[in-house]
Amino acid sequence: MGLRDFITAAAPAGLLPWTAQLEAAERFGLTLGKVEEAALESGFMPARYQRNRQTITVDNQLRLCRSCAVIIGSGGLGGYLIEELARLGVGNLVVVDPDIFEEHNLNRQILSSPALLGRPKVEVAAARVAEINPAVTVTPLQIAFSRENGLGILAGSDVVMDGLDSINTRLELAEICRWLSIPLVHGAIGGWYGQVASQLPGDDITPSLFGNWSEPKGVETQLGNPSFTPAVVASLQVAEACKILLGEGESLRHRMIYVNLLHMEFDEVMLEPSRTAVGE
Repeated sequence: MGLRDFITAAAPAGLLPWTAQLEAAERFGLTLGKVEEAALESGFMPARYQRNRQTITVDNQLRLCRSCAVIIGSGGLGGYLIEELARLGVGNLVVVDPDIFEEHNLNRQILSSPALLGRPKVEVAAARVAEINPAVTVTPLQIAFSRENGLGILAGSDVVMDGLDSINTRLELAEICRWLSIPLVHGAIGGWYGQVASQLPGDDITPSLFGNWSEPKGVETQLGNPSFTPAVVASLQVAEACKILLGEGESLRHRMIYVNLLHMEFDEVMLEPSRTAVGE
């Protein structure tokens, strides 16, 4: 019995149970990700995604399985980005962060805990994904993203997620995404407030978002961040990334969502459609 025959026999209701996925990986010497891909190719949904089916088709789940997202930063925003992308079924995650967990992270960073203080954030992120969705491949890079290494980090990715807190690094990230024509989903938080926007190939969002800001870090240095703000903003970023990867819905191109959780307001701000030539 080959792999496809095994999957067909194990998924009579169109859903491949996790136990069968594990058995197939062991029997055929494959990674869980390869078994998941084979099931989706054959029209079967891994049972873990069964609640996706009314929103995401089998074909689109396969697109997510074959996609690669790079998450720059695995702290407040980044931890939620990693958690949600892995549960969504994005098959390849590259996580970039030079830092270790510290005590001041515990109020808001979902990957942190007292037992993990002093551990590298990317190492913890990889372990977390292996726990919640072992079919997802994680490449942890314990380095600081920069203009010098950015081309190598981002090359070949399908979407880039901004989980940074440095304005200068955000500018470099947006620049390299423009060079490589890779969609970038920006998110920023501070206190009760946040913002989400997308830079699609050919666009430049930086003049609209950071044009008048002179400090090296964002407003979070003044306002701090409670637990709920990164969760909300990261969820909006993941929804945006999902639409971009699947080519569905309407993206935040040339507009930004401004989140005010203190007054529970979500405002749309139109961005100046600044466009740049590839390689400029």
